[in-house]
Amino acid sequence: MSEQQPLISHLMELRNRLMYAIGSVFAVFFSIAYWANDIYHYLSAPLLAVMPDSASMIATDVASPFFAPFKLTLVLSFFIAIPVVLYQSWAFIAPGLYKHEKRMVMPLLFSSTILFYAGIAFAYYLVFPVVFGFFTSVAPEGVQIATDINSYLNFVLKLFFAFGLAFEIPIAVVLLCWTGATDVDSLKEKRPYIVVGAFVIGMALTPPDVISQTMLAVPMLLLFEGGLLFARMYKPADDEDEASDAEDPSA
Repeated sequence: MSEQQPLISHLMELRNRLMYAIGSVFAVFFSIAYWANDIYHYLSAPLLAVMPDSASMIATDVASPFFAPFKLTLVLSFFIAIPVVLYQSWAFIAPGLYKHEKRMVMPLLFSSTILFYAGIAFAYYLVFPVVFGFFTSVAPEGVQIATDINSYLNFVLKLFFAFGLAFEIPIAVVLLCWTGATDVDSLKEKRPYIVVGAFVIGMALTPPDVISQTMLAVPMLLLFEGGLLFARMYKPADDEDEASDAEDPSA
C-alpha cells in the first residue's frame, strides 16, 4: 500500500494537470469561436492577395464552410494556450527536479514559447506571400485557381507546425550541450552535415518547391548558430552538480 499510494497520487496530479491544460484550450476556444469565420478570412489573406480578381476559394465538401473555420479556431486556441499547457507540464515535473534544473527549465519554457510564436509569425508574414505568389504565378494558361478551404487549412497548419518546431532549434542545442550529450566544439565540427540536414528537413516538412524549402532551411541554420552562442553560457549538468556539492558542505 505504501508503494501504491505515491503512484496513485502521481496519477491524480497528472490528471489534474491535464484537465487544467485541456480546460485552458477550450476556454480560449469558446472565447474566440464567435469570430471563427473572421479568423479564417485573416488566415486566407496571403493567398487571396495574390489570386486573380476573378478567382476565389471554394468548398468541395458540404460541411467544409462550417468545420474548417472551427478547426482553425481550435488549433489557434491550442497555440494561444501553449504557455498554460507548458506551465502545467512544468508544475508536474518540477517536484522531481534539482534546484539548478528548475533554474534552467523555466527560461527554456519561456524561450521555447516565444520561438514557437516567432516561427508561426515568420511563416505567415514572410513565407506565405512568397510561396503563394510563386504558386499562382506558375499556373498554366487556362487553369483557374480555386483552392479548397479545407486543403488550404491543412497546408498552412502543416507549415505552421514545421516553422514553429524548426524555431525550437536553439532550445534543442542548449539542452544537448547542457545535458552533456555533446558540446559546442563537437557541433561546430559537424556544421557541414547540419547544413545538409537542414535542407533535407526543409524538403521533408515543406511543399515540394525550392522557395519554401530554402526559407525554412536558412532560418534553421541561423537558429543553430544562435543556439551555439547561448549554449556557451550554460555549463553541463555534471559540472553544475559538482559546483553545488562543493558549495554545500552537507552534500
